[in-house]
Amino acid sequence: MGENGRKILVAVDEGEESSYALSWCLQNLVSENHQNYKDTLILLFAKTPLPIYSASGHDISPIVTASVEKYANEVAEKVMGKATQICKDFNDQIKVETMAEHGHPRDVICDVAEKLKVDFLVVGSRDYGPLKRVFPDSVSNHCAKNVRCCPVLIVKKPNSNSDNADH
Repeated sequence: MGENGRKILVAVDEGEESSYALSWCLQNLVSENHQNYKDTLILLFAKTPLPIYSASGHDISPIVTASVEKYANEVAEKVMGKATQICKDFNDQIKVETMAEHGHPRDVICDVAEKLKVDFLVVGSRDYGPLKRVFPDSVSNHCAKNVRCCPVLIVKKPNSNSDNADH
């Protein structure tokens, strides 16, 4: 931390949960009240390799592979553009860096956090409800178990149901 501020890694994807986690981070870790403008937000998007299989058992055409890669890059650019705009809308003085890495999100996020020796890792959490028992090792849970260099903040978007308004 110190004079240069903190490095805060925020995992972003196409979901509302990651946008909410980023907004929460801005309001609670890098708020205008704390004057933490020396902090650096590192927005990380993990490009999940898309499985491409040939029905005939032959090699996949380089044209198909290039098309899939182009699509993945377009998604990454769109996600990063939206996340960067959220930061600028909050305060255009915040230092923001972006990264897009290939691999499964849970591995990419943990590896980047450790490699950059960040001070905080912020991830969103999807509410899978009863399905959570079927998928116990979510990305956020995996990060919480495996990142050793910093605190992992798992930000859950509040449920919009009126039943939970009192909680």
